[in-house]
Amino acid sequence: MGYRNLQECVADLEKVGQLRRIDVPVDPYLELAHIQRRAFRSKSPALLFTRVKGCSFPMLANLFGTTERLHYIFRDSLAGVEAVLAAKADPAAALKHPLRSLRALPALPHMLPRRTSKAPVLENRCALSALPRLVGWPMDGGPFITLPLVYSEDPARPGPDASNLGMYRVQLAGNDYAADEVGLHYQIHRGIGVHHAEALKRGQSLPVNIFVGGPPAFTVAAVMPLPEGLSELRFAGLLGGCRAAMHYSRRLPLPVLAEADFCISGHILPHLKPEGPFGDHVGYYSLKHDFPVLQMEAVHHRTGAIWPYTAVGRPPPEDTVFGDFIHELTGALVPQVFQGVREVHAVDAAGVHPLLLALGSERYTPYEAQRRPRELLTAALHMLGTTQTALAKYVLVAAHEDAPGLRARDVVAFFRHLLERTDFERDLHFITRSTTDTLDYTGFALNEGSKLIWASAGEKRRELALEVHDLPSLPEGFGDARCAGPGILVLRGPRHELGRNETDPRMEELAACLAHWPQRDAFPLVVVADDAAFCAADFDNFLWVAFSRSDPAADVYGTGAVVRARHWSCEGPLLLDARIKPFHAPALEEDPVVQRRVDALAAPGGPLHGLIE
Repeated sequence: MGYRNLQECVADLEKVGQLRRIDVPVDPYLELAHIQRRAFRSKSPALLFTRVKGCSFPMLANLFGTTERLHYIFRDSLAGVEAVLAAKADPAAALKHPLRSLRALPALPHMLPRRTSKAPVLENRCALSALPRLVGWPMDGGPFITLPLVYSEDPARPGPDASNLGMYRVQLAGNDYAADEVGLHYQIHRGIGVHHAEALKRGQSLPVNIFVGGPPAFTVAAVMPLPEGLSELRFAGLLGGCRAAMHYSRRLPLPVLAEADFCISGHILPHLKPEGPFGDHVGYYSLKHDFPVLQMEAVHHRTGAIWPYTAVGRPPPEDTVFGDFIHELTGALVPQVFQGVREVHAVDAAGVHPLLLALGSERYTPYEAQRRPRELLTAALHMLGTTQTALAKYVLVAAHEDAPGLRARDVVAFFRHLLERTDFERDLHFITRSTTDTLDYTGFALNEGSKLIWASAGEKRRELALEVHDLPSLPEGFGDARCAGPGILVLRGPRHELGRNETDPRMEELAACLAHWPQRDAFPLVVVADDAAFCAADFDNFLWVAFSRSDPAADVYGTGAVVRARHWSCEGPLLLDARIKPFHAPALEEDPVVQRRVDALAAPGGPLHGLIE
């Protein structure tokens, strides 16, 4: 049986040494977020801070900080979850081998939410200002809830079956918010957007509950890319090993998660207000933009409430563990969701949405002597047409048949495979002025940029190099040649000073220069960065710089580039301009004063010694 609430989970983790109490004063302004990021990197236990400055509630960090702890938390239910999802992924196999599916049966009743007359979350009321004021980065526009569970229902189909429980950024104060208002930042392709659109069509405000805390299964469910027909409430019950307890009150328009720690109830107002900035998980600030506003009507909390939080920054943050766990649970569903796709991997080191790797099948034309991407293109377009993969900016897809042992999660091997086989005259396909991630500032405008499908199938075409030789004299401002990986050259480039979507003649000059380089085929990918040494220091740095600082349509160049029948191609190498542009959001930088303060807490004799690096 799983945990009914967060208190049971905390008590159990403390008993087995997976949670430590910290009883010294800590500051929610920058300090707690800094501690969380270091705790995650150190694979430390969960940390319960009992003396938070300016707040009477304890705050819980790093609850989901390791895969091992996630497995421990859900140890009693994982087998049932895997059985249910496996049956959904391949119903025919379940029918052929019914005995294998029997282990799913005990888990099925947990998927039915239940009504309860008791709701600990409604035991107490407080002011909005009494909630923890967590500020993660120096330029943040105010305090934020970083693990919110935002619950809404479809106005056209009220009830839990058409509900959405999502994790959308919530700003508690700052900017132009009144004392009873909070900012609600939800990105495109999110379930709450469908509910909000329906409410606007009806001329109604949308009731929303924002929960914090509660059974850990709800937090995981809120970030899960669930298959059609499986609601977050049902999945939370399945994962948590007990039915979601919902309480219906005449005082509130929506049901509440009875065992949550906090509940902010309100309605989304018809107008927008500026939200942000916010230091985000891509490693940059998301800037101030107009987003919906929730007018708060009541704040409730249970007795002994705990405020769980996370802190984001340059990847990998704590979200990475969620991603790995989600892949573990849902990997078998990929072929069902995306026809012709065997495996997908949203690369966390690149910021998740900027880079998607996929392995697919190439079966359309087995009679052709020369294999080329055909079915792979269909699969890539499918991934860009549904679910959260639609936000991907670079979609790199390879044929499974060319290397049956290759895995999309082996990023270095995947890049090597792709670069060895790419035909730059046929394998690059651009989509311009498309929908992109709200957090990505490299494109044409907010929520608008380009995409690149880079597909490869066929025999190996070239040998990749790891050492740079005989590089020609480069144009002024370019230099410091480094190798970031097999076939990947990184160059320092001059400062970028052009506007959005302006072609840089210096990049075209560089491309022309490399046409005469003897090693050009051995280095088919050339990345231009502000700091070549940093970009090439390790593969994660390369991924972050290359794909979070470029827009495909604006920043891809190539030696011998031409456009024929609207198709862009080049002879190679391919050049990627990954310099910081004047219109990009600023990168996140730690406050040195806070860093020194936390260093003191982690020093020998300090309360965090041995817990964080």
